[in-house]
Amino acid sequence: MMKSQWMKSALALAAITGLMGCGGGGESESKSKPLELTVLHINDHHSNLESRSKTLQLDAGAGKAEAVAVDAGGFPRVTSAIEALSKSSKNVLKLHAGDALTGTLYFNRAGADGEADAALMNTVCFDAFTLGNHEFDKGDTGLKNFLDLLRKGSCKTPALSANVKFGVSSALHASKASGAVLPSTVLERDGQKIGIVGLTIAQKTKASSSPDPDTQFEDEATAAQREIDALRKLGVNKIIVMSHIGYQYDLEVAKKLSGVDVVVGGDSHTLVGPAAMKTAGVGSPAGSYPTMATDKDGKKVCVVQAWEYSQIVGELKISFDENGDVAQCSGTPHVLIGDNYTVGGKAPTDAQRKAIDASVKASGFLRVTTPSDASTKVLQPYKDKIAKFKLTQSATVPVELCSRRVPGGPGSADYSRSSVACNTEASVDVRGGDIQQLVAEAYLQEANAHFGGADISLQSGGGVRIPLNGVVTADQVIQVLPFGNMLFRLDITGKEAKAMIEDGLEAVYGAGGSTGPYPYTGGLRFDVNASAPFGQRASGFEVRDRSNGLWQPMDDAKTYKLFVLSFNATGGDGYKTLAAVPAARRLDIGVLDSDVFFGYIVKQTKDAATNLPVLTRIPHALYSTKSFVGAKK
Repeated sequence: MMKSQWMKSALALAAITGLMGCGGGGESESKSKPLELTVLHINDHHSNLESRSKTLQLDAGAGKAEAVAVDAGGFPRVTSAIEALSKSSKNVLKLHAGDALTGTLYFNRAGADGEADAALMNTVCFDAFTLGNHEFDKGDTGLKNFLDLLRKGSCKTPALSANVKFGVSSALHASKASGAVLPSTVLERDGQKIGIVGLTIAQKTKASSSPDPDTQFEDEATAAQREIDALRKLGVNKIIVMSHIGYQYDLEVAKKLSGVDVVVGGDSHTLVGPAAMKTAGVGSPAGSYPTMATDKDGKKVCVVQAWEYSQIVGELKISFDENGDVAQCSGTPHVLIGDNYTVGGKAPTDAQRKAIDASVKASGFLRVTTPSDASTKVLQPYKDKIAKFKLTQSATVPVELCSRRVPGGPGSADYSRSSVACNTEASVDVRGGDIQQLVAEAYLQEANAHFGGADISLQSGGGVRIPLNGVVTADQVIQVLPFGNMLFRLDITGKEAKAMIEDGLEAVYGAGGSTGPYPYTGGLRFDVNASAPFGQRASGFEVRDRSNGLWQPMDDAKTYKLFVLSFNATGGDGYKTLAAVPAARRLDIGVLDSDVFFGYIVKQTKDAATNLPVLTRIPHALYSTKSFVGAKK
């Protein structure tokens, strides 16, 4: 071999060795041969570390499905399932497809931002982790701090993104943090090299998260192909794209690529699996597991995703032929549950338990999993910190923030919800609840401060559960918004915004209506005549210009950015207009409603005596209901 040729070969091998991630090893050169590979994966756990109760539809012995409640999910179960599944296969990769951060109090109230997530992820020791959009919620410096925590122990999980370009001022620029984020990594199993390419959703991250201003994101397909080509030149012929770009976009991008074999995805929180998942009460799958696609060259591509919130561990089995192409793939999205069933609020009888166990086993996707002891032990101090945080004083409220779902005087719906003191105030009868309105305003202000901006916000009255008065604890703040909804941003026209308000009013004042859906909005105000027919109950729509604070008539043809709970954005409380907004005009911001409210609270002026933020009613001019005429009796 000539010296120049030897140098090229040495450089190529050095490049592969430099790309090796956690779990790599073996011979530096290998002859391609068939390979059976198992990929165990999660995505979008969003700081959901604790388990929660889930109601399934199972046969409890009556020969038909009925409601069975059980403890489900949680990171200790993720750890346990991955450990058990790893032992049953020879060649295993453990992958996390992004959005570890943001979503519960564990993210920022249990230590440093992301500390609890990093600690629990390290109980698995993932072979690779893709940067999701929410990894940038605290800027590039916040991301670097999280990655430092992730590598604090022995695991050293590589973080991947082929399409992020960190700016020169970024804490993650190569000049300051070389190797902190790689475009790809190469892992070795059974003497075969497998390339893992990371992708981060570009436009969404830039628009709704908080990367540094000079950090940019390249087109996903362009970056992926460049990295695939680089790996193939190094002799790597088995390529997994570990993407955080969404299920449907994964299918689109796969068609544009040459040389991709597997896509392990995240971002869209998509459930994929058998149709029986719906009848079992798990959720409505959007496709099969795996979903089969073809690349630019017509070759098979296996596409998977593992839903959300530490509920599923995906197990994908891939057979590669001697050329590194996919011969076949199959697998199971394991829904992690306990076995502490209750039926009708009671422990099952022996006969019922036997029937439930048989129903679980027959499903093929429900997996009874005992939480990992080691992972549970790691989680415990963070649980203790959350418990302590909930007891801390968070704000002082000098004048009661009255709770009233709907406006109206004595004898009107929901009148008895308010305190005697609040009911003596004419303003509550005219404008509705102060706490409901404050929450809507908080969403609007925080959207404009951190999440790409909004023109209006929406909070349905029943989603806000308690008033606030006096010194309040963090637990009371959480009780205001106890349902754990995430926030979406929708682009809607003025015509759609008006229809949205009419939807909410119809859900209150139409046949069979209830008080919960009454619309409270930030940045939008209107007059209400509850006695008018559907479509005519609201009038005088005005939008507050966020640049100058002036109110202007709403333009039917203009597009407005709406910050809204995921519950309402998907049609909850009768908001049919929002449910019909196409995917191209909706963005899952993925931040927790109560966390947004906390963000608003800490920015308020401090009380001199207690040094606590002071929560006060907003000016009446900012209330969404300008005037109110009650329904005729």
